[in-house]
Amino acid sequence: MKCIESKLSGLSSDLGKLILRLTIGGLMLFHGWAKIVGGIAGIKYLTVKAGLPEFFAYGVYLGEVLFPIMIVLGIFVRTSALFLALTMVAAIFLAHSHEIFALSKTGGPVIELALIYLLGSISIMFIGSGKYSLKA
Repeated sequence: MKCIESKLSGLSSDLGKLILRLTIGGLMLFHGWAKIVGGIAGIKYLTVKAGLPEFFAYGVYLGEVLFPIMIVLGIFVRTSALFLALTMVAAIFLAHSHEIFALSKTGGPVIELALIYLLGSISIMFIGSGKYSLKA
């Protein structure tokens, strides 16, 4: 009985890692696609307004396109997740610093989505890609 439970535990652990990678990386790609299609003028504005060089805004293409693709595929997952987390810290700082402690009309934090991406990517950074990845 323990042998079957052990095999299922390993399978479910790797499957859980895959689901988390597909969720965080896959959903972040929608944000990246919006930047590809609509441009990053708003991010350039926020970057300059914060006193940073405008070219920092182009990092959004790495953080919202390249690193999520690598997370989904399971390539350099821990490093990609670290940079996705840093992207989310930058997003919170640039776009949401005035509402970090604010609650929405439904009771959740206004920055709830950014926090989910931040904490999800930190989780991926610690647990790695699992068996279901191109790296494996």
